Amino acid sequence: MNPARGTAAVAVVLATAGTLLGSTAVTASAATTCASPVFKRELFANTTFKGTPKKTDCDSAISESWSGAPASGLPKDNFGVRWTVTRDFGSGGPFALAASGLDGIRVYLDGTRRIDLWKNTTKTVAKTVNVTVPKGRHTLRVDYANWTGAAKAKFTYTPSTSAAVDKVKPLTPLDPLVSYDSGSNTTKLSWTKNQELDLAGYRVYRRLRGSTGWTRLTTTTATSYTDTPPATGAVYYYEVRAYDKAGNESAGTADQSVTSITLAAPTGLGWSVTDTTATVTWRAVPGAPSFRVERCTAYSPRRPGGPQSHGMIALSGNVVVGPTAGRAGSQAGGGLVRPVLTDRHGPVKQEPTVVPRSGTDRNLQSSGWRGRQWVDAIDNAGNSTTTG
Repeated sequence: MNPARGTAAVAVVLATAGTLLGSTAVTASAATTCASPVFKRELFANTTFKGTPKKTDCDSAISESWSGAPASGLPKDNFGVRWTVTRDFGSGGPFALAASGLDGIRVYLDGTRRIDLWKNTTKTVAKTVNVTVPKGRHTLRVDYANWTGAAKAKFTYTPSTSAAVDKVKPLTPLDPLVSYDSGSNTTKLSWTKNQELDLAGYRVYRRLRGSTGWTRLTTTTATSYTDTPPATGAVYYYEVRAYDKAGNESAGTADQSVTSITLAAPTGLGWSVTDTTATVTWRAVPGAPSFRVERCTAYSPRRPGGPQSHGMIALSGNVVVGPTAGRAGSQAGGGLVRPVLTDRHGPVKQEPTVVPRSGTDRNLQSSGWRGRQWVDAIDNAGNSTTTG
């Protein structure tokens, strides 16, 4: 016997806590309530299910094998067991109902008989049928009868996950919530868990206002997600879609918008130099997880009435996550070097190669070394602002 894998006195506990309890059978009152998707199990001292059950409890699965009486107060022959459960199937779809019994077993979906193996037998009989369950809540009922001898009963209901068979999309996730924190430039999304038995997870999407194309941000089995949108001051829309194991995707939740902050230029620029290195420091910028340090390739100061010229080189590799200080470049023996970028928040992501340069205006100068420095704050989308 599968003694009440979640049981009734249990009746009150299940109804309030909504959880399965231990594996010890507990006789319940007539008002037994079993939290879905747990089966309510009723044991009768006859095979016609007449009268009051001798015992009622809760069963998390139907997989029984008895060699004698299934419970105290019941005969070892000529007894019946009835399981019922009402649950939410979400969008529904194709299911396989599989039953086996020694002796008789019947299966009903919303009161309609789907499997009928009702006979006294000396060997186990089995049958599987494919059905389409409509969306929403439905009731499964399994009746079992043992007339004589050993008693066995088993039943499962399994959703089809074949893309060739299952064409039913999950329902759109319910209760979507979106909140934005301008201090950290983060968007928090949450939603209610779907009820589909073949649910695989959720996909979170974002699009820029004015655009018709969605960008998939993540795939998750959780019911929440945090995003950092580009810090451009633009309006972004979010939606969540559920998808199942056959690859069907639901419609998206209603679009919900946030307006991101505008990335500010770094301030508090400072520097220190040695004969071979220059270290630049700056203040952290909200919404900027990384920064880029650049130097002028060549710079000639403006003379009275004379020209001024300089060239910039974008050091695409000179990007680290979250620094407020970094070495902007160095010169050693006339060759190229790989300056170390320090980071107060975590490990250095990259150590770029830079070319020594000369110049004035915010000069970082020491013995034989000059350079003009720029610091860019960069958001997750690569947008940047520069201070110099």
